[in-house]
Amino acid sequence: MPMFSTPDKQQLLKSAQALCSAFASKADIETLLSHFSSTHQISAFEHGLPVLAPFLGRPFTGRSGPNSVAAYFELLQKHLTYEDMSFGEWVVDADAGKVSVKGSAKFTWAEGAGKGQSWDEEFVYVLDFDQDAKVTDYHVWADSGAAYLARRGELRQLIEAEGKDKRADDQNDADTQTLVDVTV
Repeated sequence: MPMFSTPDKQQLLKSAQALCSAFASKADIETLLSHFSSTHQISAFEHGLPVLAPFLGRPFTGRSGPNSVAAYFELLQKHLTYEDMSFGEWVVDADAGKVSVKGSAKFTWAEGAGKGQSWDEEFVYVLDFDQDAKVTDYHVWADSGAAYLARRGELRQLIEAEGKDKRADDQNDADTQTLVDVTV
């Protein structure tokens, strides 16, 4: 009976950082898939309601086909662009074969009514690994609300309205402060 060694903490961290670096540098899909297991079923799942964006709330499994991990990355490339992506706050659980990490980037919706609408976002990945320190399961928790509003072309006006409300609140605070200063 063959014995398989499990990856240690440093191997898992190195593998997770390599995938995240490839994604941040906008590597092609084949390069991204090279970080995934070839001995286990692979999956990608971005949490959220499926009606909000085509890449949300649906399981993507396997290397090829319309519901594959490759199809997930194709949907991301079709609908989103991003810049200034970075990762930090790595948590590695070698016993469970998992790595969690917080990322951030500026995302822009790339097509349809929301083309050009951008937002800054923080997101979390949870990655599961096989015995070779290759990804088996890729989970993402992100700002599905911003993606939805951008897709519909409504994000920019909401952000601008919020900015006006914030400036009005700040002005009211300043007026109140002036009143207090005058009466003291």
